[in-house]
Amino acid sequence: MAEQILIGITGIVILGVGAQWLAWRLRVPSILLLLIFGFIAGPVTGFLKPDALLGDLLVPVVSISVAVILFEGGLSLRFSEIRKVSSVVRNLTTVGVLVTWLIGTAAARFILGLDLPLAVLLGAISALTGPTVIIPLLRHVRPTSRLGSILKWEGILNDPIGATLAVLVFQAILVGELREATTVAVTGFFKTVSIGVLVGAGGAGLIVLLLRRYWIPDFLHNAVSLMMVVGAFTLSNFLQTESGLLAVTLMGITLANQKLVTVGHILEFKENLRVLLISCLFILLAARLQAGYMIRVGPSIIAFLGVLMLVARPLVVALSTIRSAVTLREKTFLSWVAPRGIVAAAVASVFALRLAEAGYPEAERLVPLTFMVITVTVAVYGLTASPLARWLGVASSPQGVLIVGAHAWARDIAAALHAQNYSVMLVDTNWANISAARMAGLPAFYGSILSDDLSRETELEGIGRLLALTPNDEVNSLAALQFAKLFGRSEVYQLPTEDQKEGHGEATSRRLRGRDLFGKEASYSYVDARFASGATVKKITLSEEFDYAAFQNLYGDSALNLFLITEAKELIVLAADNPVEPQKGQTLISLVQPVEETAASNEQASKQQDS
Repeated sequence: MAEQILIGITGIVILGVGAQWLAWRLRVPSILLLLIFGFIAGPVTGFLKPDALLGDLLVPVVSISVAVILFEGGLSLRFSEIRKVSSVVRNLTTVGVLVTWLIGTAAARFILGLDLPLAVLLGAISALTGPTVIIPLLRHVRPTSRLGSILKWEGILNDPIGATLAVLVFQAILVGELREATTVAVTGFFKTVSIGVLVGAGGAGLIVLLLRRYWIPDFLHNAVSLMMVVGAFTLSNFLQTESGLLAVTLMGITLANQKLVTVGHILEFKENLRVLLISCLFILLAARLQAGYMIRVGPSIIAFLGVLMLVARPLVVALSTIRSAVTLREKTFLSWVAPRGIVAAAVASVFALRLAEAGYPEAERLVPLTFMVITVTVAVYGLTASPLARWLGVASSPQGVLIVGAHAWARDIAAALHAQNYSVMLVDTNWANISAARMAGLPAFYGSILSDDLSRETELEGIGRLLALTPNDEVNSLAALQFAKLFGRSEVYQLPTEDQKEGHGEATSRRLRGRDLFGKEASYSYVDARFASGATVKKITLSEEFDYAAFQNLYGDSALNLFLITEAKELIVLAADNPVEPQKGQTLISLVQPVEETAASNEQASKQQDS
């Protein structure tokens, strides 16, 4: 028995993380592969049986996992993100939830034929859209910053709000009598909000106090914060049912927006933990499905889903964006993104069991209906959101570069990329360099690359790479370390040091550096000397008549290749560990000497060799 449990848990982890990795390689939404892998492992092959594997632990494990995910989501929510769209987020999480609930209730009553109490409950559950599905979808689609902020805030806030609504409806159903049920619901609402706010704020305040007083050693920061999250969630739920999700969400938001202590390292840990939790939760969710669910539910579920996706969501977006700055294209995209997630499944499973015990025979339909809503919305939105975003022009392509250093030749490199319609942003602490960049029409930020003001005051939309071009290798390394968290280690580059160029090894550990930019010889002094000698940044499109061999014959070995643009307009940063052979049809951006000077140098070298 123990071996079977071990194999089952191992299988969940391997399938979850494997699906995430494969989705990244194939560039498809991870939630789709997670559902497919889970479905194959569960109902298709029978390898995974979550209810038998975890038993009574299933719901608590899912609940705590969702609490951690919501806390991490709250840590990523900064008020500066939504200053211009705060009214939209407010409407989506209040009016939007109410409208979805009412329309979902009507559809469940008249299309699915559920009794009114169960229809009201299913309508409330259907209003739940959470970060377990929104965050992976946003990572894949990469919508514009305004859209991303709206969807992220809505998804994270909707989980505790929707869960609270579902709990209040459930409690009212158990009470039965209308007047008493109303009293229970109103009282429950105020208790949930009050306790959630107090516990969440108290937990955040305690973490800040402990960190500010240095009462926790560095190696325990993440462990203690996780302990506090689980403790706050459990305490809040103990005081008031289902108030824990609200408590941990507010706890994360409070920590993210206070300025007394730094919580970036805690957020990084929780982000890594979130990936693992989401992977495992979706495998469990899909494995719990039964192959006969669709047949048992019947074709009426298609009509029910059609009402939720084609009527309720567009109406919610239309009402929530009245008199806002959101464009028609952005409204269209918002109207098509509302997947349901893990919390809806967990809530439905618990409520169905307790309602069946209370004498509601139709309660068993609640679980398959909810699971079908989750599966279909995740699959449909996951497959169509990215193409729709590209068609509407609301997807930000992270092809652009953030350049550390705005000296003369850094501006030349930025100008070459800017001329090819790639987003660029120059950062420097030298005002003369920044002024010259702005005079040249290049976006530039005056300040340190390590400053928090950079992310708050600049728009990094469309930027997905870092090029550290300063003469200070320590600054370059620190910048690479900081932005590796945002762009990924594969997309942060810095100039190699003089020691590397001369073959003396690395002064800084490889794990503390970005990738070597342009080539092992391309140190700051080398590139600076090349520009000083008259070298220029040149763009050449290779063709049948002028291929790469002809380019080499013309410019010789002195040409330093910087970037390659494919026919699909993908920008490839050329690095020492990324040798690429340019092909016909591609555009090469290189640092070259003027042709006449190059030819003369080659001729002089040839004469010296002959003599």
